Amino acid sequence: MKLINVGVIGVGHLGQHHARIYSELPKTRLVGVADLDRSRRAEIGNRCGVPQFEDYRSLFGQVDAVSVAVPTLQHREVVLDCLDAGVHVLVEKPLAVTPDEGRQMIDRSRQKGLVLHVGHVERFNPVRDLVRDLLSYPRFIECHRLAPFQPRGTDVDVVLDLMIHDVDLMLSFGLGLVNNVEAVGIEVLSSHVDFAHARVEFDKGCVVNLTASRVSTGRLRKMRLFQEDLYLSVDFLSRQGIVYRRAKGTAAESFVQEETIQAGDEEPLKRELQAFVQAIQSGKPGGVSGEEGLAALELVHTIIQSIRGSAYPQPEALVP
Repeated sequence: MKLINVGVIGVGHLGQHHARIYSELPKTRLVGVADLDRSRRAEIGNRCGVPQFEDYRSLFGQVDAVSVAVPTLQHREVVLDCLDAGVHVLVEKPLAVTPDEGRQMIDRSRQKGLVLHVGHVERFNPVRDLVRDLLSYPRFIECHRLAPFQPRGTDVDVVLDLMIHDVDLMLSFGLGLVNNVEAVGIEVLSSHVDFAHARVEFDKGCVVNLTASRVSTGRLRKMRLFQEDLYLSVDFLSRQGIVYRRAKGTAAESFVQEETIQAGDEEPLKRELQAFVQAIQSGKPGGVSGEEGLAALELVHTIIQSIRGSAYPQPEALVP
């Protein structure tokens, strides 16, 4: 099977790792990187031993597929240009700024018969595999995703920047349809919401509480899940978890069993890019599809609308 020629558009914090992995995968050939920052594209291009371009369109005609890791506000334009050029696309999350933009991208990929994947990398975290295997009918889930403040990513609300990871995970667990959403959020250090909390109720009976902050003193990516006979606490950073189970047929005073679990050490992004390449080569679904990325984006926008509806009035609005 022939190698897939790939390029990376945007080689900042995330894109540099796309370039590194593509240059190492046995089924891909990294043919170039593109970035508006001259020194950045030179650094990553030289590190990977490939040509560098200021205009991403210079990759067209040389690549079968690209990873798009530019700022969210540029996703629609860049992705549509790539699809129109006949190039398969993996775009970093979120799919787009708005659901309407996301639908345009999905429609174009269908028209062109091309693969469109969305980079929800936590789907490929080995911890997620542990959770999926243990869940049956969860009743309550609590997610915390906290990070120190960085200017990168503050062009959108923290709901689009961080919380969307956990939103996508919840949707992948098959909890059913969303019945109700309530959320609050506040701007702290940027002009967009930096801290947000949401409560999402699903029609199969599960309630999910999600907290996301980019004004924390440290990084935290934890999830706690409760269902009949089982409690599970997992850490997506350390890839460890603790399981409490009801041990049937034992004395009442010792009916709880505790187990520490450890996920594998596979790099999530590598697994994600392998799934993208496999989908291109096989023509079969794999990875996080554009439609799944859109579902997460739609729920995130419902959360954002709830935040705006519950926003505290500005001080000047309180003056008679």
